[in-house]
Amino acid sequence: MTGILTLGALGASLSVDAFAASLGKGATEQRSGWSDAMRVGIVFGFFEALTPAIGYLLGYLLNDWIASYDHWVAFGLLLAVGAYMIREAVQHDDVAAAEGPLRPGFWRLAATAIATSIDAAAVGVSLALMDVNLWIACAVIGGITTIVATSGMILGRHVGPYLGRYAGILGGFVLVAIGGSILFQHLSGAA
Repeated sequence: MTGILTLGALGASLSVDAFAASLGKGATEQRSGWSDAMRVGIVFGFFEALTPAIGYLLGYLLNDWIASYDHWVAFGLLLAVGAYMIREAVQHDDVAAAEGPLRPGFWRLAATAIATSIDAAAVGVSLALMDVNLWIACAVIGGITTIVATSGMILGRHVGPYLGRYAGILGGFVLVAIGGSILFQHLSGAA
């Protein structure tokens, strides 16, 4: 059986995208507190824990399809959410910025969390081939991602004042870059 340290390393590597996204989110939401950071961390952790289980179960049924399209789905979701963040940051004027940032809806947060955790579905497919307790693997991956994303949100909140109005633009570009990286890695690996 795969050791807890191996699962921890796997969880840490899978949470890098969630950290980058939550860092950008924290930078744009300056009035967020611990409860907001925990909410973001829990949402990211939940989806990061859920997607390996989905990948594990679907791996047997849809292995070829998942491998063929997961990178495009991740890229499309991250591009859409990132472009929306950039557009929102560019269109806000100083009056709106003085009133404080709008609290993003759950669905936008969930879409970002899903997009950053799609790679975990592919990991779930590989977990199906190994001697791994799926529930322990999902708990470790989700727990680490919750901690990492919460930390990213808190760090982003402290970095945000130095970025000013450009925090939203930077956060959007980070999401688009993550999506592009996922797509590039898959397409260059397939060539």
